[in-house]
Amino acid sequence: MKFGLAFASSIGIEQDTALEICRAAEESGFESLWGGEHVILPTSIESSYPYTADGKIPAEPETPIPDPLIWLAFAAAAAPTMRLGTCILIVPQRNPLILAKELATLDRLSGGRVELGLGVGWMKEEFDALGVSWERRGARNDEYIAAMRALWAGPHAEFHGEFVDFPPVTCSPRPVQESIPVLVGGDSDAAISRAVRIADGYFPGEGDTERLTALLARLNAAAEAADRDPAEIEINAMFSNHMGDPLAGVEQLTELGVGRIMVPAFFFAGPGGMDRLRDFGERVIPQTN
Repeated sequence: MKFGLAFASSIGIEQDTALEICRAAEESGFESLWGGEHVILPTSIESSYPYTADGKIPAEPETPIPDPLIWLAFAAAAAPTMRLGTCILIVPQRNPLILAKELATLDRLSGGRVELGLGVGWMKEEFDALGVSWERRGARNDEYIAAMRALWAGPHAEFHGEFVDFPPVTCSPRPVQESIPVLVGGDSDAAISRAVRIADGYFPGEGDTERLTALLARLNAAAEAADRDPAEIEINAMFSNHMGDPLAGVEQLTELGVGRIMVPAFFFAGPGGMDRLRDFGERVIPQTN
């Protein structure tokens, strides 16, 4: 089992705290570090957050959410053995050619350690503030991924789509990896369909084991209907109420076919947090690998 430290960027926002959490995670046996994204948090949000019962995002206006790619570039040097991922990057908000360059540069500098966890966004107010169209963001996301993969594949790439259109161009440097792995986040039917169509991995937001079981059954059925082997899609599952009995939680998720457990770094925020992180590493990670 692999263990990722999810949302690590949100508790390591200063140089010293970022260095500490990266090094502590690496020493404790975590395999990867992950950063989340919101460019801004609007003062008034009417959009419903999909992962809480009341539809409210568990964040305040001043909750720090560093840019994940810049933070991961810092983490790449601080923790030279760990993989680096986004959980998640809101791809439709970004220019795909610039994003392709940023991800390829990070992958090159890190020696091929980058994974792109993506979502299409749930907060219309953020899209409005950025001046990005909310409508058809899912289709735009999928085309952006196709365009970036074309740029990463080799020189003189061209792409002609509805949202992206460019003649032969070269984006260099290209990633060390043949293609940067793509993880699709989300629990909706659209997210499941997208994971089956374009993803190397799936990262649902659901942390409850029973509901996750049903969600993965939907993913497997969708993959089989699309004539794709479900085993090709690595499952990245959130560790939430499992922290009450982490060893039992790991066992449950292993039985579900999860390949990587995403442990929210918020569990290790505040006084004594790094001690709790190291204790988790000592008590849980060696027992499950």
